[in-house]
Amino acid sequence: MKFLNHYIYKIVGGVALITAVTSCNKYLDIAPPSQIIPEVYLQDEAQLGAYTIARYTDILSSHGNWSFGTFGIDGNTDNMVIPNLDNRFIPGQWRVGATGGEWSFTNIYQMNYFINDVVPKWKNNKITGSAENIGHYLGEAYFLRAHEYFKKLQDLGDFPIVKNVMSDKDKQILVEASKRSPRNEVARFILSDLDSAITLMKSSSPDGRKQRLSKNVALLLKSRVALYEGTWLKYFKGTAFVPNGANWPGASKDYNAGYQFPSGSIDGEIDFFLTQAMEAAASVADNIPLVNNTGIIESANNENPYFSMFGAVDMSTYGEVLLWRQYNQSLVTHNVPVYAQSGNYAVGLTRSMVESFLMQNGLPIYAAGSGYHGDDYIGDVRKERDGRLQLFLKEPGQKNVLVNIGSGTHFTLVEPIPRIWESNWEQRYTSGYTIRKGISYDGLQTNNGGAFTGSITFRATEAYLNYMEACFEKNGSLDNKAQAYWSALRTRAKVDPDFNKTIAATEMSKEKRDWGAYSGANLISPTLYNIRRERRNELMAEGLRWMDLKRWRAMDQLTQTPDHIEGFKLWGPMKTWFTDAQLVYGAANDKAVVSDPARSTYLRPLEIRSNALSYAGVKFAMAHYLAPIAIEHFLITSSSNSADQSVVYQNPGWPVVGGSGAIGF
Repeated sequence: MKFLNHYIYKIVGGVALITAVTSCNKYLDIAPPSQIIPEVYLQDEAQLGAYTIARYTDILSSHGNWSFGTFGIDGNTDNMVIPNLDNRFIPGQWRVGATGGEWSFTNIYQMNYFINDVVPKWKNNKITGSAENIGHYLGEAYFLRAHEYFKKLQDLGDFPIVKNVMSDKDKQILVEASKRSPRNEVARFILSDLDSAITLMKSSSPDGRKQRLSKNVALLLKSRVALYEGTWLKYFKGTAFVPNGANWPGASKDYNAGYQFPSGSIDGEIDFFLTQAMEAAASVADNIPLVNNTGIIESANNENPYFSMFGAVDMSTYGEVLLWRQYNQSLVTHNVPVYAQSGNYAVGLTRSMVESFLMQNGLPIYAAGSGYHGDDYIGDVRKERDGRLQLFLKEPGQKNVLVNIGSGTHFTLVEPIPRIWESNWEQRYTSGYTIRKGISYDGLQTNNGGAFTGSITFRATEAYLNYMEACFEKNGSLDNKAQAYWSALRTRAKVDPDFNKTIAATEMSKEKRDWGAYSGANLISPTLYNIRRERRNELMAEGLRWMDLKRWRAMDQLTQTPDHIEGFKLWGPMKTWFTDAQLVYGAANDKAVVSDPARSTYLRPLEIRSNALSYAGVKFAMAHYLAPIAIEHFLITSSSNSADQSVVYQNPGWPVVGGSGAIGF
């Protein structure tokens, strides 16, 4: 089995795989099968495998060419900041669209077509090839449909459950299929698909290199989905964001009237999902040990598996990696290692993220006896801290010892002072804090746009974290398994494994910069907070923060009091690193490049000019926990072409008026 991109671009039997399909864009984005693929297709094992692998790029994320790739996804959260604030944090700027949006069925339809066509043939032994491989590829289809539905669950909540291929000629059938199922039913459907995937897929990736899905990936995603829904239902209980909550918009439609939870109550649903999360997570964590951390920053003569795992060309040898994408120097490349050696393509760590890391002795930085060295200099910030911060936070003067140095053109041999004055994203250090996660010390990776290090899609460490959190959310305590997982994570991070010492020293009033310290505008318990802290630190820059913040209901407090995203302590001793010409500021100065010291001693990268929409801080609207549905989808699912008569209902706090912002509630 060759690298992933070979399959992505493969043409089977002269028929371009569905990537180029253009549907009719009506109703459920469904086009008749005859418009897409010949009836003789999907008859043998190779065709099944080619069909599903072609869907990976549509459904699973990977590095882009001119970006910080998967390491930049957490930009626009309390973990990482980019120069432009997303509209979801500027109430009134995120607006209902006229067309498009997240209400789309294209990828779902592709997998429905495959499943509907293959299952009857499979049951009747009409597909040629290895029975084991045929079953595996069918399992991939169930996984990919589940993965796409999970995106819909996160973005929209309640969503139609569509399992079949339908003609677009009968509008009534399509209107009926557009009825939104309650979100917990959608989550149960996702788990059902993942159970099918778990049953059908092989324990190991069939290519032997973990570039195709496997049973462990399905188990990990199952734990993620179940934890997501269990915590969402728990923290949004009683609100319009859950079935039968106050002003739940689903109650406005007859087809959801008198809705009854499958387990009898929302509390029963919460328990069901958290139990499912624990069981699935344990199945992975019990069988996959953590990769070793030597504590050494990788260089030409030293190899730290935990460090190098994130920037390796071949990730198949790292046991913790469950699924990854391979790149090729002559076919598909990216620029992540170049940006990892410089300013991270303007994606900076926040002060909140950096301060969340513990000291090596397991104490928060503010605790008596912690030994914290302060933040006057970036070097001080790293001293005696959690090993993950020491490994991944860069500081000026550090040397990058490269091999094959003559083969690259965009390398950085010595880490410079943060170039906070730059306007070009390729050069800019937005917050002053940058990471080296994803870096490579191979000069071959420093040709501009020509890097070919892999990208991790799923790694087993998340299962440890999912179990810990689900266990505490379900039981209010940690069982022996959860405690063992936590100790293993802290030991690997070179932090005192006694998490009870950390809990005892935690003062929630001093953790308010971390949005994850809240649920529903209330500070959570020190134990739960430290479980979330562990997750935040371990998964830093891996693209899961926004998902976590939403399910925790962690932004309510921002509806009343804005947050001010900060970076490093610019207006302290580090000020001497820069010239006056590099530190232009002034609220009304359009040439300003840094924030005014009157606003904070710390750099506030979103508050540089007063004409910026982010100048007053980061705010939130309750409606923004879910995305709005565009107007076209109401009109085409109505018998009278009237939005009021549509079977679709809008998400809480959003109007059925194109171009309008959230109205709140």
